[in-house]
Amino acid sequence: MVTTSVEDALDRLRRQDTAPPEPGSTLSIAEMAERTGVTAHTLRYYERIGLLDRVARDASGYRAYSAGDYGRVVFLTRLRMTGMPIRELLRYVELAGAGEATVDERLEMLLAHRESVRRQLAELQFALDTIDFKIASYGGSCVP
Repeated sequence: MVTTSVEDALDRLRRQDTAPPEPGSTLSIAEMAERTGVTAHTLRYYERIGLLDRVARDASGYRAYSAGDYGRVVFLTRLRMTGMPIRELLRYVELAGAGEATVDERLEMLLAHRESVRRQLAELQFALDTIDFKIASYGGSCVP
């Protein structure tokens, strides 16, 4: 069984923040997948359902992801990581596409989702404390 430490997972996420393409340059679908951790299949799916605007193509017809595309994929990935359903992501993207008039509604969506994530974190911490208690009762160490 392959496991990654919490620090490894956080390092992977932090690397996303330093990996967007340079201004004026683009990434191939393979490079985008590598840098974001999102599979090429998922990138094509996001484009097909409208989470990503139609991605530009290079002279050979291959997808050419911009820094803006990169930023959106990272943002969507992090929202998905927190359990936001695709239908809510689609609504958010639709509102964002409608412009400044929807800022208040987008803010409300994010505030509500943040509260949901905070509740989940509290529940998970409670469950983790229970696991730590059981580990300690078996004589194990609760220090990672």
